[in-house]
Amino acid sequence: MDLEQLNSELDTLRSKTAAAVCDLTSMDEVRRLESQTTGKSGTLGGMLGGIKEYPPQERGQVGETLNQAKGELAALFKNAADRIRSTAAAAEASKASSYDPSLPGARPPLGTFHPVTLVQQQVEDVFQRLGFLVETGTEMETEYYNFEALNIPKLHPARDMQDTFWLTNGKLLRTHTSPVQVQAMERHGPPLRVIVPGRCFRYETIDPSHENTFHQVEGLMIDKHISIANLIAMMKLLLREVFGRDLKVRLRPGYFPFVEPGFELDMSCLICGGDGCGTCKRTGWIEILPCGMVHPNVLRAGRIDPHEYTGFAFGLGLTRLAMMKYGVADIRVLNSGDLRATVPASRFGGPTIVAKD
Repeated sequence: MDLEQLNSELDTLRSKTAAAVCDLTSMDEVRRLESQTTGKSGTLGGMLGGIKEYPPQERGQVGETLNQAKGELAALFKNAADRIRSTAAAAEASKASSYDPSLPGARPPLGTFHPVTLVQQQVEDVFQRLGFLVETGTEMETEYYNFEALNIPKLHPARDMQDTFWLTNGKLLRTHTSPVQVQAMERHGPPLRVIVPGRCFRYETIDPSHENTFHQVEGLMIDKHISIANLIAMMKLLLREVFGRDLKVRLRPGYFPFVEPGFELDMSCLICGGDGCGTCKRTGWIEILPCGMVHPNVLRAGRIDPHEYTGFAFGLGLTRLAMMKYGVADIRVLNSGDLRATVPASRFGGPTIVAKD
């Protein structure tokens, strides 16, 4: 856009922000609006990131214009924050003046479930009703079960897709719950229906939709004549049970060494309604469920004849599922210890979580 268009957009942004801050009633709302407006992923942040698209002779003036607008917006947010603090202080003073020490003390709140725990309970309930076993695995895993038994030999490029925490004893922190696939095949043999919920670890950059510690549930079904149609039907059933309604999903090809063919199942982002936001990286879609048909080499590693049996496997992100179900826009909230990121223990489904920082 040219400078005239830029100034017009900035004027619109100033007027909208000035109107919006008048309705803010808490510091959380101020921080959220400030992030959406001037943050790195916000409206103004996007404009600042686009300076390089202007001709070199215009970049200085564009930068100066944007920085001036940023300062004006910052002043609006500061005034809103000062107003809210003053209102809160006045309310506290009024409350203190009417305090009656003879009244009973406040009852401490009861304990609550973490959103990921609730979603895990729901997923387990769905699959147990379908005859699936619930297995657990160790968070410290061997290289063989985490990689080699899953058709990822040494020096395979797919190992670069999973930045791994290696331990001094030669083992590693599992990067997915898939190692239990082969272990379950070895223990039970076919036919087999099993899910494996648990915590996983990957050494990656943390952002609103990625964490280095997250929860996943691995699913595996092996029998004769299992097909992709069974996989799709199972995934749609699961999402409908968890969210209580049919969701907009899409299935696209994906590469995972332990399945062939492999797919990525995405769901429409429920934070923004599919319009695009920081959580879904402006795409309107959230990767929720890598899946596919179990690779013959993985069946062989589990001592199952791939000529007689087929199966599907999936790795459902419990943490992202909890974000979508309870309206948590930033994955970091779930590991922050913020008590707002909880739902009442008395309700299995729970309401939308207040914290969307």
